[in-house]
Amino acid sequence: MLKSRRGLLAASLAVAVIGAIGVVSTLHAGAEQIPDEPAPATAAAPALRPPAELPWGARPQRVKRGKDGATSKALKVAGLSVAAPAEGDSGAPADEYAPKGRSNKSTFLRTAKTNVVPPEPSADPSESASDSPSASPSASAFASPGSSGPTVNFIYNVGSQAAVSDGAYVNLTINKPRLGKRDYHTLAELAVQSADGNQIVEVGWNVDRVVNGDDDPHMFVYHWVNRQTSCYNGCGFVQYSRTVKPGDTLAVDQQKRFGIQFYNDAWWVAYDTEWVGYFPAKLWGDVSFTKTGLVQVFGEVAASSEKPCTEMGNGRNSDDTTSARIGSVAYLNGPTPDIVVRTTSDYYTVAQLSTRTFRYGGRGAC
Repeated sequence: MLKSRRGLLAASLAVAVIGAIGVVSTLHAGAEQIPDEPAPATAAAPALRPPAELPWGARPQRVKRGKDGATSKALKVAGLSVAAPAEGDSGAPADEYAPKGRSNKSTFLRTAKTNVVPPEPSADPSESASDSPSASPSASAFASPGSSGPTVNFIYNVGSQAAVSDGAYVNLTINKPRLGKRDYHTLAELAVQSADGNQIVEVGWNVDRVVNGDDDPHMFVYHWVNRQTSCYNGCGFVQYSRTVKPGDTLAVDQQKRFGIQFYNDAWWVAYDTEWVGYFPAKLWGDVSFTKTGLVQVFGEVAASSEKPCTEMGNGRNSDDTTSARIGSVAYLNGPTPDIVVRTTSDYYTVAQLSTRTFRYGGRGAC
């Protein structure tokens, strides 16, 4: 397991995250997945309480958790959902300042500067190949931040809808796409946004060696204030669950629900069968961000070139019926789902299956 997260932050601000990891699984599995005894909870109780039901109407139940350090494949085999990173990585700061893309209804963040250098692949590497010819991105972009350092290129397969609501949820297939040696991340997410796209809360899974230290899929949360970046899994996020937390390894080749809902003066994040935690509304200061105006669901690749050697989704193009899916988009006290899908690159494709569901992904340029 790489110890890559230390020393790779592009900023030195540290933000405390209240939280602790609990253990709840009793399913049969090897000793590498299941701890002998449950870990005690040590976190102070958060100030706010979530809704009694998850966004999709179910009562919360604890997720099935494996032993710290279990891989995404081991979790799948054991029938579990999440595990904390291995000891040595889990002690790294929670607030990872690493590249993150942003998409609006008609524009997207195409490039940005970063001080972060992608670490080497982990012991089970995702091999990258040589570059091949590429077409330029097909849409306009926001202006790039003015910081120095390498340029990060962001590419998206996205579904979006202007929707005033209390939140949204979606089913995401969790995959382990190949991450090119020189690239930053590949991910899938749900983003609830203000109508102008400046205020955003995100949840999803990512393969990101900078943030996570390995090539497995991990849960992440993120938020934007006035179009300004923050950090992964921190920067004001308040932990609620004693079982699942941002940064946890997720079982691969599974379909799970991810949700975001505004309730009790906070944007609450749900995963699988639990409320994970929340971003307090006070993070947005004087800006009133209590309803969605735009909801987006998408795959995203952050690459070191316009010809990325990184897979999106499960690496299969959307015309393959076994490709990754983003499905069953739903709103809370909002309109009937009717998403519009698009891609910003010739290297990744989308195929709309209904007003709520689409397939997406591809191998990249290599």
